[in-house]
Amino acid sequence: MNLFFLFLGLYKIVVDKTPYLSIEEITRKVSIGSTRLGHPCFCCQEDIKLANLTIKQGEQIMFNSVEEVNGTMTVNCGVVRNNQSHSFTLPISQQGKFYECEDDQIYTLKEIAEWKIPKTRNRTVKLFSILHSWDSSNPFPENFDGSLILAPVYEVQAVMKFRKDIVHILSDLDIEVKDVTDIYDINCFLQPLSLEDVFEKTGKEFPMVAEIIEGPVQSNLLYNLFYPGKEIIIHKKYQASRVLASEIRSDSPKRHFLIPASYKGKFKRRPRELPTAYDLEIARSGKEQLHVVATKAFDSPHEELFSVSVGDQFIVQQCQTSEVVYEGRKKVVDVLACEQILNNAYEQVLLPMYMEGGFVEVVHDKRQYQLSEICKEFRLPFNVKVSVRDLSIGEDILAAVPGLQLEEEITDSYLLISTVSNPTDSWEIPVYRLNMSIHLLSKPVKETASSATRTIVEEISEEQYYMVRRYENQSLHPPPRPPKNVLVDPRNMERSYPCFLFSFSEALLSSSFLRGQGQQLLEKARLMARLQ
Repeated sequence: MNLFFLFLGLYKIVVDKTPYLSIEEITRKVSIGSTRLGHPCFCCQEDIKLANLTIKQGEQIMFNSVEEVNGTMTVNCGVVRNNQSHSFTLPISQQGKFYECEDDQIYTLKEIAEWKIPKTRNRTVKLFSILHSWDSSNPFPENFDGSLILAPVYEVQAVMKFRKDIVHILSDLDIEVKDVTDIYDINCFLQPLSLEDVFEKTGKEFPMVAEIIEGPVQSNLLYNLFYPGKEIIIHKKYQASRVLASEIRSDSPKRHFLIPASYKGKFKRRPRELPTAYDLEIARSGKEQLHVVATKAFDSPHEELFSVSVGDQFIVQQCQTSEVVYEGRKKVVDVLACEQILNNAYEQVLLPMYMEGGFVEVVHDKRQYQLSEICKEFRLPFNVKVSVRDLSIGEDILAAVPGLQLEEEITDSYLLISTVSNPTDSWEIPVYRLNMSIHLLSKPVKETASSATRTIVEEISEEQYYMVRRYENQSLHPPPRPPKNVLVDPRNMERSYPCFLFSFSEALLSSSFLRGQGQQLLEKARLMARLQ
């Protein structure tokens, strides 16, 4: 299936209410794989009794992988009960009415096309937000209000027998096809593999020699080495850490980067902008005092709590509770204890945690930090600028960026490769962001001592940025901000955020997305998910 992605944006999936009648039908029609995108969830209309576990009616079952056990095809599954994960297997012969579970995640159209459209079925999605990279002021048809039916257009990818060209055969091409499987040895044909296919192989199959059939389209000094016909050695597969960073700027679009731990440049701190008192609590650390200046006034509705004026300076201390009088009744609320900096003195004040004001950090630290030091000593997100560029790489693209926000540490999948002509010069290449087709060669690999692995700072697109953030460790996030109204229980608050979800159906052959406030909407969606 080869989709031409016309739009850049984010979507929510509308649940498919048509049941699957067996586990086998699910495995035939739904993509199940090793990534988190390949872990679909279903529930059964009736109890499933296993040897040591009973799956209750309507309980959410996550399908993790398909494998053969003692000659029987099974699906590795899991359920979560009381925050405890329970693993089990189901044979594909298991009968029953299985329904797709509600999915509150946000996806790009590329992710939906590759993982979330079942075979022989269409997929209805709702536009959640538009990304910045769309350059048309009116991309949608008149009266369009957001709901799309994705109908995939399939292509057949084939390899010529006597050449190494890949041919794409359109699904609507009127040709006659003859099956010659029994006449020709399949081994005489090339078998193209993507980097994802290679990563699925077991560790025992590495190292391996391969020839590039289709090289990456990205313009990069490293990727320019990988042209069709080039022979490479794929030494191993592994997970490596990166720091996700975004350019600091008020307008958009912003540039996004993945910085390897081996980056040798140095950083100086830049002030953080902290919009609420809750952000002050998140930003403070036990290693140094957090000094901020108010950039927005706030009038407290309670006499017991402090009203903030523009220019007020504070040293942030700790979160605590305080008693206030509201409509003649005493209430206990969360507050942030601070010291207000006056001319020659300090005054203890309490700021309501729900206040939405504005603060900017005052940075007294003039040190220069390595990336590893920042990740160890400070809590991300963290604002920096490059003070000393990395001299070990030809062009340090971070050095020209006036300010960076280091957002979070992630772990991603990589292959270690080198060219056959220079096997000791090895590079890390990303598995899920580099489109490259190879075929394996039956050549012996001579193990050689490798020099230090070379890495690059990747500049990634906005679409790739949201895809990368999908795999973050959710446990690293703080709890949600309290609502502005101190007396409203977050669990009962109405969902008043704009959500850009619509109801009009529009046939669509291929897509991927548009312009707008994608990051802000994504964060609001995460907030609402935590408040549920």
